[in-house]
Amino acid sequence: MGEIEGTYRILQTPGTRLGTQIPAGVSTLEPGQSLSAGTGQTSARMQEKHLHVRVKLLDNTVEIFDIEPKCDGQTLLTHVWRRLNLIECDYFGLEFQNSQSCWIWLEPMKPIIRQVRRPKNAMLRLAVKFFPPDPGQLQEEYTRYLFALQLRRDLLEERLTCTDTTAALLTSHLLQSEIGDYDEALDREHLKVNEYLPSQERSLEKILEFHRKHTGQTPAESDFQVLEIARKLEMYGIRFHTASDREGAKINLAVSHMGVLVFQSTTKINTFNWSRVRKLSFKRKRFLVKLHPEVHGPYQDTLEFLLGSRDECKNFWKICVEYHTFFRLFDQPKPKAKAVFFSRGSSFRYSGRTQKQLADYVKDGGMKRIPYERRHSKTRLSIRALTADLPRQSISFTEGVRTSASPSAINASFYSVPTSPLAPPGPPDFKDSSGSLTEPQAPDVKRPAAERSSGAAAEGPDSRWAQPPGAPALQPCQGLIMESPQPSPSTQKSPLSLSPAFQVTLGPAEQGSSPLLSPVLSNAGGARMDDEEEPKHKCTAADEAYFIAKEILATERTYLKDLEVITVWFRSAVVKEDAMPADLMTLLFSNIDPIYEFHRGFLHEVEQRLALWEGSSNAHATGGHQRIGDVLLRNMQQLKEFTSYFQRHDEVLTELEKATKRSKKLEMVYKEFELQKVCYLPLNTFLLKPIQRLVHYRLLLSRLCGHYAPGHRDHADCRDALKAITEVTSTLQHSLVRLENLQKLTELQRDLVGIENLITPGREFIREGCLHKLTRKGLQQRMFFLFSDMLLYTSKGVSGTSHFRIRGLLPLRGMLVEESESEWSVPHCFTIYAAQKTMVVAASTRLEKEKWMHDLNTAIEAAKSGADASLALPGSMVCTPPHRSSDEVSLEQESEEDARSTHSSLEGQGQHRANTTVHVCWYRNTSVSRADHIAAVENQLSGYLLRKFKNSTGWQKLWVVFTNFCLFFYKTHQDDYPLASLPLLGYSVSVPRAADGIHKEHVFKLQFKSHIYFFRAESKYTFGRWMEVIERASSSPGRPGPPEEEA
Repeated sequence: MGEIEGTYRILQTPGTRLGTQIPAGVSTLEPGQSLSAGTGQTSARMQEKHLHVRVKLLDNTVEIFDIEPKCDGQTLLTHVWRRLNLIECDYFGLEFQNSQSCWIWLEPMKPIIRQVRRPKNAMLRLAVKFFPPDPGQLQEEYTRYLFALQLRRDLLEERLTCTDTTAALLTSHLLQSEIGDYDEALDREHLKVNEYLPSQERSLEKILEFHRKHTGQTPAESDFQVLEIARKLEMYGIRFHTASDREGAKINLAVSHMGVLVFQSTTKINTFNWSRVRKLSFKRKRFLVKLHPEVHGPYQDTLEFLLGSRDECKNFWKICVEYHTFFRLFDQPKPKAKAVFFSRGSSFRYSGRTQKQLADYVKDGGMKRIPYERRHSKTRLSIRALTADLPRQSISFTEGVRTSASPSAINASFYSVPTSPLAPPGPPDFKDSSGSLTEPQAPDVKRPAAERSSGAAAEGPDSRWAQPPGAPALQPCQGLIMESPQPSPSTQKSPLSLSPAFQVTLGPAEQGSSPLLSPVLSNAGGARMDDEEEPKHKCTAADEAYFIAKEILATERTYLKDLEVITVWFRSAVVKEDAMPADLMTLLFSNIDPIYEFHRGFLHEVEQRLALWEGSSNAHATGGHQRIGDVLLRNMQQLKEFTSYFQRHDEVLTELEKATKRSKKLEMVYKEFELQKVCYLPLNTFLLKPIQRLVHYRLLLSRLCGHYAPGHRDHADCRDALKAITEVTSTLQHSLVRLENLQKLTELQRDLVGIENLITPGREFIREGCLHKLTRKGLQQRMFFLFSDMLLYTSKGVSGTSHFRIRGLLPLRGMLVEESESEWSVPHCFTIYAAQKTMVVAASTRLEKEKWMHDLNTAIEAAKSGADASLALPGSMVCTPPHRSSDEVSLEQESEEDARSTHSSLEGQGQHRANTTVHVCWYRNTSVSRADHIAAVENQLSGYLLRKFKNSTGWQKLWVVFTNFCLFFYKTHQDDYPLASLPLLGYSVSVPRAADGIHKEHVFKLQFKSHIYFFRAESKYTFGRWMEVIERASSSPGRPGPPEEEA
């Protein structure tokens, strides 16, 4: 029996024996392939258990991953995250090209072989999937580095379209991050080999010009600057999906953190915010956006767009689902249960963590950080190797602290190179001013910024801010914002011409959790995440005047931003909605605009003088510009002309309150504006700022006069300026007291439900705070408000609302207060006897009880000396239920369910603002008096601080504003709204103890129970000022002091 070479065998036939031709049959082997080879490959395929997948990373290196052929996308993603040690991995994804050469995201829950055609031959690439609106939300330096690489890729692929100047500026920061400080020969050689822009030669000179200005900037700072500039561009994070509308016009669809965007070419023509969208769906090639009824009004409620194919439509729908879940939800949705027989619709769901979950995970230290390496180009390495034997960069992957893995970097000594604060005129510079830390070495040999930042961590605590005598303290410069004008003094635009975006609805990601319920603030938004602080001005006795002038500059910047809340942002809101009557518009802005324009000029003068002061110090000159008194004298004398404007502010506040009651439209705009992040305090608080600022001038000038000797050349000007501002404040003192009381009553009128006309002539606010009332159910928490004629007590409304419901109202006439701790065996309790009601209340501490009893007795005595006419209390019928006996009132059973049922509609109209004093007192179980508010007005401060959490290792540089018993955190002083806030009621301020392990100077500690924060100032004077203002605001005559520590 013969066997034919092939895939089967046949039997011999009689013809075969006679020598006939053997039929060859049909072979399935390739030409030239033998049976043995075929069977060998078959066995190899059978034995092959792993699939080799190539992934191109953001630095253009290619990694190969071995995975099982039938595994899902999540397995490959996990391998990539593990190899890169990427903590904030949920911002990223893997993408591949389909048959139409379109980039598609790899789905985690779907097998790879069902998504990628021929995965062995495909090249997947790592890319940023979710672009946050603010790079400060990226808490890890390594994440920001990868984001910068993504933006470099987008620039090269012409996805991030911008002007040539902006592209050159971005490239210069990328260049600084890659090769370090400017060197023309090295820069040109590097740009010949590496391409950053499609038409790079055309912008070469601009790139070099910008790069020259970045000397001393570390790679981490350069990455942050790239993200800061890019986020202001309209095409930041935008990926176009070609479509057409119902009329057939060609458009581009995109999705971002805020919603679905519509572009015509590269111009955005519409935005459908997530808050406006009711449902997103697709049907074949049609993408459908269904809006809420109150949004579309009389127009169609469903918008339809036509994409190229069903696959393209479904792909865009999936991206929308993922973006909405990531940015808007707190928790990832549960997977949809599979139908047993039939299924309707897609079961696709986002399977990763949401942005909030990711932030909480990183904040809690969910993953061990290890050093990471920046891969620079080979050109850079080879050229650097020719000039100096420098260690390869290695940066420690911690919260802000870099340590070098190279002994040569550790043993290097550093000194600060003074940088001139007066930059020559030229293109805008986005660099945060900081000193250049360089290693002493041979001439013409530059140390790369990478190694410089690595070695900085090896310094001792005393050498961090050390620099040669005469070197100035560098002031952060006011950078110009390209392609995104913002209201700030440096823009040189009239506030009337500005029209900022008016976003009313805040999503969950924007609202976040209450800092009262969880005082631990996120790391979001650090302008610098390293231990390399800006150089410290050499602090001597004569330099205290410099730091006082610097405090004037810092607080003036904050004050001008506060004025812009009214002159720019609120004006834009009311003009857009046409909600304010013309006469009120004239009254409001004719009084505030001249003050705003004056302070813009004053700020500009102070900035110029501080720059000259620092420059003369740097040049070792005679110090002719090292003074501030002449500037202050000239402007304080001009302030006298504005006295009539200041005196009309109480009229403005009164008329604004009346108008909001008359006009529902204005009331709605008012409430919606207060929900915006730019309005970080109650709106009417900003109307008090102009008069309060005069008090700050007087205090700062008193400090300057106390510092200068009588014979000092600046003493006479400061003394005359103090005299001028004292005259103004004395004239306005009564107006300020009346205005502060009116503002407080207006604020409470909005927070309290169940009382009308709280604002009446002669009524004064005295104290607000939390006490526990004894009822039949035991002690129940209540919020009490003491006025000059009555005592109100309230309960908190439905969870998530900002209102307090009135539970009772007691007139002060005839009231008696006695201690009753021994009678009721309740700690810190006392009894209040009113005309028709008796109640027992308990304070949180003994000191808190003493403050309440003192204020109550003082107010009762004052009420006795008042008019004999019976007090007509507005809203009393709403507050006190009729026909109840005194026994029922003394120990009443109060039902929270009744409050929900009868007042939920009222309470539901407001949103919870967590940093107002009434809400802080409720959550911190404390109280605030009128004396506290007066002390808080006098103790306000702004400036840059380095913040450190109790369990973190790095320091984060932030612009910090202390006002209204609260710290507000910004990335820079130019930001329009804070990233986070920390109410300080209940916190104690102290110097760190040895057990805290803080080996830095100028550090103070804030603590509330187990919540601890450390803040580091740049100088001894600044450290003392922060300690002083926080202590005074927390230990004024009306303050109860810090709370008792919990075990």
